[in-house]
Amino acid sequence: MSSFKDLRIVDNFYQTSSFFPMPTVCISSVNPDGSLNIGSYSLCFPYYIAGKDRYAMVLECRNTSNTCQNIMARKKCAINFIPDDKKYFKEAVRLGFPGPSEEKMKEPLLFTMEKGQADPDDENRPQVIAEAFQVFECTWASHLEGADKFKVEDIDDGHPGPYNDFNGITSKYGAHLVLYIDKILMKQEYYDAIVNGANKNSFPKVPVDYGYRDSTNFWYTQFPRFKKPIAEPIPAPKEVDLGSIRYAADRCDPDIKFTDEALKNFVKVPRPFLKTVLNGCVAWAKENGVTLITEEHVKIINDKRKQEKEKK
Repeated sequence: MSSFKDLRIVDNFYQTSSFFPMPTVCISSVNPDGSLNIGSYSLCFPYYIAGKDRYAMVLECRNTSNTCQNIMARKKCAINFIPDDKKYFKEAVRLGFPGPSEEKMKEPLLFTMEKGQADPDDENRPQVIAEAFQVFECTWASHLEGADKFKVEDIDDGHPGPYNDFNGITSKYGAHLVLYIDKILMKQEYYDAIVNGANKNSFPKVPVDYGYRDSTNFWYTQFPRFKKPIAEPIPAPKEVDLGSIRYAADRCDPDIKFTDEALKNFVKVPRPFLKTVLNGCVAWAKENGVTLITEEHVKIINDKRKQEKEKK
């Protein structure tokens, strides 16, 4: 008899079906208007490590995210490795929550920003986080797999395809970005440790993300104890006003309408996912000959989604 249980594999398996230790990084990029954007990621790993003319990381992200679209448009980003500090992890969780860049960045930023060292006069290069113990300044290898064919303006409710396999847009909502490392910036004490030889006291304190999260918390562990995981609450979704939801709903399909009571169910849906949710309701309505979606219909749709998830 096996000592293991067979656990169902579902979307975002690294979060929902496993405990997968990962780094916690904040990726800085430049918005279309030239302002700074910071997004938090854990799916960022070494990719080309030897035998190539360049070294590279790979970032796995939503193609609808600010970070992905900024990198696609400007080709540049900085991967900032933040040290273990509860206040920094809390800030990373805030910056990692989906939402318009201008809303997240208008709140006072906990981090101090400074210029990087790779082409510091290039307006496409973002600033780096001064509190980071190391920073990778990167350029997207958009020529690989012809990924430069993808345009940000083609991304709306995801991307319609066709998709690439390893670089660029890889699914309706997903992207893999191969990022060439232009410079590795290191704080003096850790630079000295690498150059002169490290000992047990010379390693930076790093937070380890457990990968697993639920609808309430991110879980991570602190350095150097690595005892019990710590929960960092996910920010409560900001309610979208009904007028904004109505505006989006009225533009989904000219033949399908929503009652106000139905739309009130979506006030806590993060804005980047609102159109996807509304389009799902429209698809259900067309399948079932419904032209006016009511609150009761929304309950039926939600029940159907729950049942489908349980079957997977």
